[in-house]
Amino acid sequence: VQLEESGGGMVQAGGSLNLSCAASGFTFENYCMAWFRQAPGKERERVSYIGDGDGDLAYSEAVKGRFTISSDSGKRTVFLQMNSLAPEDTAVYYCAGVRYPLFQCSSYKVEEYDYWGQGTQVTVSS
Repeated sequence: VQLEESGGGMVQAGGSLNLSCAASGFTFENYCMAWFRQAPGKERERVSYIGDGDGDLAYSEAVKGRFTISSDSGKRTVFLQMNSLAPEDTAVYYCAGVRYPLFQCSSYKVEEYDYWGQGTQVTVSS
């Protein structure tokens, strides 16, 4: 099982990055996917998730209107387009998969996610 993130980097405030998460080794269709982030000294928090139906997605208040999650099931890849980045978005970003319907696609609980990527660093300078 592997979730491999890419697309992180360093950007100035107001800039954009597009994260990708390529999945392999499990039945992608049985999982809802999410992006989490963890800043130094803070708990891991869910940024966005995407479920199995049209419109089944959500964002945290901190990123709503700036980030867009999408997926390409054929390519088993999840994306996170991040626009209008701010220094407070600086964190390691992780993609993760939660088994549906064992758990809700909208789960915030880290412990309910079976699979995690290694993380990709996003640094936003002011």
